[in-house]
Amino acid sequence: MKVKLNEQGLLPAIAQDANTGEVLMMGYMNPGSLKRTVEGVQVWFYSRSREDLWHKGEVSGNYLNLKEAYFDCDADTILLKVDPDGPACHTGEPSCFFNKLEGLPDDYEVTESGPSILGELFALIKDRQQEMPEGSYTTSLFQEGVPRIAQKVVEEAGETAIAASISDTGSLPGEIADMLYHTLVLLAASGVQPEAVYEKLRERRK
Repeated sequence: MKVKLNEQGLLPAIAQDANTGEVLMMGYMNPGSLKRTVEGVQVWFYSRSREDLWHKGEVSGNYLNLKEAYFDCDADTILLKVDPDGPACHTGEPSCFFNKLEGLPDDYEVTESGPSILGELFALIKDRQQEMPEGSYTTSLFQEGVPRIAQKVVEEAGETAIAASISDTGSLPGEIADMLYHTLVLLAASGVQPEAVYEKLRERRK
């Protein structure tokens, strides 16, 4: 099984009490922390704020002792069944999940941004490809086929290059967004998953 890291090269990790089944916390692992966890007896995470490995419990003494580990069906999330030495949460609560949701607050709004939005957009594009709703621009692209979609990618790339060359920073984000959108449509039409592109990008940083 090949582990699928996210766009940041990390793996979401859920810690669960092996004795009670209670979900204790959620963190992230990179290849280094995963290796230390599997080879040892205690859980290591990756701290995104410090950009370094994090030995859970090193300061508090509340270590998470690994009993079993399971990947989900997509191999992009790991479940850690652990025996905790103490409270998993820095607040002193046994679990980090103690704030019960009692309906959405008045000021709630979705603010998805960053690399995750590409995955959401690709999922929407795949839905359009399957359902082919009338009046959808994405549907019209799929109906015209790969050659036309590829042509649109070239057109949008050209407009992006022009905006950059004349320092039109106001238009540049929109042009890049259009280029990325049509590129995702091209991937879907070609039967290629974005993960294949992410893998190539990871190779580029070596």
